[in-house]
Amino acid sequence: MIAPLPPEKMRHALDSSRIDCKSTDQLTPLKEIIGQDRAIKALEFGLNIQEEGFNIYASGMHGTGRTSAVRKYLDQVAAKKPRGNDWIYVNNFKNPYEPNAIKLPPGTGKTFRDELASFIEEARQLIPKVFESEDYATRRDAAIRTLEQQKGELISRLNAVAQEKGFLIQTSPQGLVIIPTRNGEPIPPEEFQAMPEDVQNEYQKRREELSTEMRNTFRQLRELDQKAQEGVERLNRDVALNALGHRVAALKDKYSKIDEIQEYLDSVQNDIIDNLNQFLPEAQPSQMQAQMQHPLVQELIFRKYQVNVIVDNSGDDGAPVIFEQNPTYLNLIGKVEKEVEYGVVSTDFTMIRPGSIHKANGGYLVIMVEDLFRNPYSWDGLKTALKTGEVVTDEPGERMGFITAKGIKPEPIPLSLKVVLVGTPEIYRILYMGDPDFAELFKVKADFDVTMDRNDENVKRYSNFICTLCDQYNLRHLEAPAVAKIIEYSSRLAEDQQKLSTKFSDIADTIREANFYAGKNDAWYIGETEIQKAIDEKIYRSNLVQEKIREYINRGIILIESEGDRVGQVNGLSVIGLGDIEFGRPSRVTASIGVGKGGIIDIEREAAMGGPIHTKGVLILSGYLANKYAQDKPLSLAARLVFEQSYSGVDGDSASSTELYALLSALSRIPIKQSIAVTGSVNQNGEVQAIGGVNEKIEGFFEICRTLGLNGDQGVMIPASNVQNLMLKEEIIEAAESGKFRIYPVKTIDEGIEVLTGVKAGEKGPDGSFEEGSINYRVDNRLREMAERFREYREGSP
Repeated sequence: MIAPLPPEKMRHALDSSRIDCKSTDQLTPLKEIIGQDRAIKALEFGLNIQEEGFNIYASGMHGTGRTSAVRKYLDQVAAKKPRGNDWIYVNNFKNPYEPNAIKLPPGTGKTFRDELASFIEEARQLIPKVFESEDYATRRDAAIRTLEQQKGELISRLNAVAQEKGFLIQTSPQGLVIIPTRNGEPIPPEEFQAMPEDVQNEYQKRREELSTEMRNTFRQLRELDQKAQEGVERLNRDVALNALGHRVAALKDKYSKIDEIQEYLDSVQNDIIDNLNQFLPEAQPSQMQAQMQHPLVQELIFRKYQVNVIVDNSGDDGAPVIFEQNPTYLNLIGKVEKEVEYGVVSTDFTMIRPGSIHKANGGYLVIMVEDLFRNPYSWDGLKTALKTGEVVTDEPGERMGFITAKGIKPEPIPLSLKVVLVGTPEIYRILYMGDPDFAELFKVKADFDVTMDRNDENVKRYSNFICTLCDQYNLRHLEAPAVAKIIEYSSRLAEDQQKLSTKFSDIADTIREANFYAGKNDAWYIGETEIQKAIDEKIYRSNLVQEKIREYINRGIILIESEGDRVGQVNGLSVIGLGDIEFGRPSRVTASIGVGKGGIIDIEREAAMGGPIHTKGVLILSGYLANKYAQDKPLSLAARLVFEQSYSGVDGDSASSTELYALLSALSRIPIKQSIAVTGSVNQNGEVQAIGGVNEKIEGFFEICRTLGLNGDQGVMIPASNVQNLMLKEEIIEAAESGKFRIYPVKTIDEGIEVLTGVKAGEKGPDGSFEEGSINYRVDNRLREMAERFREYREGSP
């Protein structure tokens, strides 16, 4: 017979004397990340390798500290890296629809923007003054004086030719008019019409000769006007260059190592020279010109000289680290804003806005993968940027072909960054199997574990982590017994006596709540009592359903017995999960048998309430019975198994041993103790296998027994391989120490049936028979009788 488990093996307690302090304020805060050596090694590799595609997927369950670990490690790595470059967008004077992107050394973008703005403002003030000066007027007059004299000579000569040919040239609203003269006086039209025809013909001939002379003269006048205009333009250009050249030269000298800035400054200077009128006020502006001089319009005119700094790394120390909390397409890739001017929607390079990819260029970008996939087009936009090695700021509608309106197309910016996606293992598998690009772009997996080994070194580091947490969030420090309680609670979360949980968020929440209770008690430190209260109160806030089930059992609404014996009836154990809490619930499992060929029928499956794993567990029972009892006879059995009063789905195989015990009891007609609940899966060889939720299951049955009354016979039978997972509540340990509650670890079905019935299981002899009077003997005989009856029935049937 299997002996009950000693109480000291039901919980891996930690003596507070093994904590190297009286309180955590005596410890040194941690600087490194604990419990995630594998993940940190992967991060170190992924962040330092420079080859393409070695971006990182940080895989782990929520609460394992994956985001905090990534943030902390990135801050350490980025601090040792050079700062990222600044990026600016400037006007493309050749094609304003395609703004130019220019890379600048870190911290230079704002400086260049301010210096260029200062230069343009200086030009707006200086150019009008230069062109209003007496020196300019003198030089301008000198430039056109000779040409004006030549124009006067041409006009005088033309007038002389006209007089010589008997004509007078006058101006009229219709232009120049040639009037015939006689003795220097104009001939009235009536007199001219009365002249002889030959005289009129002579005048007409001379008029044509004069017209030819006029055309030649006007051509020469136009040439002189053009020369005058060119001369004035040359003068204006020389004057403007003389006024601004030294300032442009100073800027070019300062940024002499940046070729694109040199080209851009030349373009700015040329555009100013070509558009000097924009800098000069009109003497008597027309209504349209007055509107053009409105401050808003003036600002729009000179906007083309602005510098749009989209990435500024002037205030950073080390490479940029960007955590994008809302990775929409526009927040990632950037956007081009628009504005309404006089009822027209317009945009330009100054309205280009950066995305987080721009800001992280030269550094690191961290995105929560769940958030990424909540936003349409974000994943495709990120992949495109990583595959092409550049970021193109465009509208998502344009990329999808929905928008065809003309807009600007900013020059793409080359990328050099590492992307870290933070997500769960499930999403990693989905992406790896479903998206070929994912494996090419995210070659490094940083896997965050949910547990770490519980040894002296890690207990010490865990204590230092608690110290770090208290300092970081300004919490009261913990006394040594409170630290020991947290260590034990961590093993409970890990469901392993030899492990500690790395779900640091749960640990942190417990300490914060304990800090609240310590404050209410005016305590200087957080003690063991506050830690236990925080754990208990968290359970109490969520266990309403558990309390209701316990009440229904106590009132007899849900039928559960904790004493007495029953044939074919066993108290099974299951776990109910409600998200924030999991608790064990006992369920009555019954078996009924009869002669037939139906085999073992799972009523849960027949009612479509059983899951595939539960169905598999039931089918294994048939294999066990056939392997053990059907070597010399056929199984002529029709058995039915059911979870009584189960009105929701059932899945998992942790009750398969329970169902087998019910079958063996029904076949052997030997009753089973109702004071012992059972959990554990079974294989076809009769070995009892480990299951999950063992602590919750034991505690669930214990609370029912305590409600109904502990009598010293009650307990739970578990797989022996689950003993290492026990981290039971202290009240169960106390009950076990006083002999009121027991735990039986079993390895085989034979061991378990002996505990449940008090009858030997019985070994199979060399002749294939079992020890007389044993459970197996009775089962074997019953199955033989059923086979005979079935044979007789078939032979006797017509």
